[in-house]
Amino acid sequence: MIRRRREREQTAPDETSTSEQSEAASTPTRPRDSTEASADEAGYVDLGPLRIRGRVGFQLQVPQDDGGGAGSVVLVTEEAGLELRAFAAPRSGGLWDEVRQELVAEVQRLEGQVEELDGPFGPELRVQIPVTLPDGQDGFQPSRIVAVEGPRWMLRATFLGSAALEPDEDGLLEQAFREVVVVRGDDPRPVREPLLIELPPDAEPVTLGPDGEPT
Repeated sequence: MIRRRREREQTAPDETSTSEQSEAASTPTRPRDSTEASADEAGYVDLGPLRIRGRVGFQLQVPQDDGGGAGSVVLVTEEAGLELRAFAAPRSGGLWDEVRQELVAEVQRLEGQVEELDGPFGPELRVQIPVTLPDGQDGFQPSRIVAVEGPRWMLRATFLGSAALEPDEDGLLEQAFREVVVVRGDDPRPVREPLLIELPPDAEPVTLGPDGEPT
């Protein structure tokens, strides 16, 4: 099932403190291309195609696939997660439109539920996939999938847990997403080719088991 709607805009009196306003002013409104950001911005972890700003409250994990490569970065809190994947994209853009429709078709194939709506980053998907819960009961795994396109790249983000069920534009993971810097590089790449993560020399990779949990 697919439904599409536009989220209602909500306004509230401005009661933020001066420090909170300063923090909000320093936070980008969307992920940026490396040409828009300084290479020596403080607090960032360099992962090759992605630079992630560290914040108190989440752990950064880099799952590896069977071949030893790493196509994603996962930011994990106690109640939520954010998976980031970057891909090469056409100069003309439009890749997210194609991928979004493919994701809708896949959710429907799995007999899940998907809702397409307009969010702060443009069209996004709210997904419920049927799963078997640890107690053996049938349930659903919720996720919220958004994407941002830049110069010849697309950054796809999947919010999990409470970040999917109760999106908060001021939430920790939402702020972390807006602060991501994408380093596409100048090399020619096929459209949709993953931009593989490069671990810092002192980092330890995380391998995921069949259940999607770190091993």
